Amino acid sequence: MAKNTDAALVVLSGGQDSTICLAWALARYNRVETISFDYGQRHKIELDCAARLADLCNVAHRVVAVSSLSDLGGNALTDSDTAVETMKDKPSEGEPALPNTFVPGRNLVFMTLAAAYAWQRDITDLVTGVCETDFSGYPDCREATMKALQAALRAGIDAPFTIHTPLMFIDKAESIRLMQSLGQVELFAHTHTCYNGQRPPCGTCPACVLRAKGFAEAGIDDPLIS
Repeated sequence: MAKNTDAALVVLSGGQDSTICLAWALARYNRVETISFDYGQRHKIELDCAARLADLCNVAHRVVAVSSLSDLGGNALTDSDTAVETMKDKPSEGEPALPNTFVPGRNLVFMTLAAAYAWQRDITDLVTGVCETDFSGYPDCREATMKALQAALRAGIDAPFTIHTPLMFIDKAESIRLMQSLGQVELFAHTHTCYNGQRPPCGTCPACVLRAKGFAEAGIDDPLIS
């Protein structure tokens, strides 16, 4: 695949989706950099995975602290006293439909900070692993959100930013097959998905269930449990 001469900044959480996006960007750009965010997440081990992945792929990596998200609280990913809901948990009547792992504003903050950092690095292409096919339906993962945010970043920073979302309309199995087509399946061994921060993964949280389903449907063994 012919590469262009532009650069890209990948928002790399250390999870499987952002790692696929890293591989996707490496196949398309001559210069790729990565950025991760420490927001007091329960599964902070993912930051170690992100650093390891960036090192393996020989790309520049930056970690930015966003402590304000954990200060705000109100969700299971930043509140250690709040248990992560399982796929079997259903909201009671009158309760919000979104799972308690939803961190309001997270992707809006992340993409804004990524753009600010990219601007300093002379990068206008931003890559993120958000997608509408995830079980949660997080509103800040939707295409409409990313398009609106792209317009806001272009206006607010006065730079021609483009937010790339290569996984937006594909499911986990399709994304895993995409990684296979990129010849980078071995990178999955260095990713982290479990919301509870466990390695080996807990196998019961929504992220673990969704990951297992994707690997099973793709017909590929998950290196974290095989």
